[in-house]
Amino acid sequence: MPAKIDLFKSLKSEYAAKPVPALIETTPGHYLSITGDGMPGGDSFSDRVGALYAVAYTTKMRYKRDHDVDYTVAKLECRWHGLPETREATEGWHWQLLIRVPEFVTAAHRDEAVAALLAKKKPPTVNDVALESLHEGRCVQMLHVGPYEDEPASFAIMTEFAEAEGLAVTGAPHEIYISDPRRVEPARLKTILRQPVE
Repeated sequence: MPAKIDLFKSLKSEYAAKPVPALIETTPGHYLSITGDGMPGGDSFSDRVGALYAVAYTTKMRYKRDHDVDYTVAKLECRWHGLPETREATEGWHWQLLIRVPEFVTAAHRDEAVAALLAKKKPPTVNDVALESLHEGRCVQMLHVGPYEDEPASFAIMTEFAEAEGLAVTGAPHEIYISDPRRVEPARLKTILRQPVE
């Protein structure tokens, strides 16, 4: 069997960050994706995270079975298309959850995984998971260490850095979750923050 594919290792320039802002160039990528509204960590968010992971792992296992090729399920990512003024707000949250997959994963593989999950009576939310391409291009990126609530200060540092480079912030703020908040205390959480610029 070929070596297990790990996108975080093969795309290290895109998924490595220090606690200071830096410019990076992202490559086009394939992602399993699901959108939604509601507070992060709320019922809608959690349900859709579960649906996304269910499709991601089922797609991976079926591909391994059928093609004898294995890959690591990548880290969870989130792009924010609407953010309220305060984290305590109950409305105004609009997001897109993402898990990057290898280029050889197709919509047909996604469809087969969803059909298999529905046949096992899994929640119908799995049918909302799509396969799509994303290319953010040039971005400012930074490692944030600490609670999610403190991220606005890091994004402000990134914006200041971009402006000093003669660039304007554009597109959706993007988080890449390195730590599992169920296992890591808030002060030690590691999250890569990404902001497209032009």
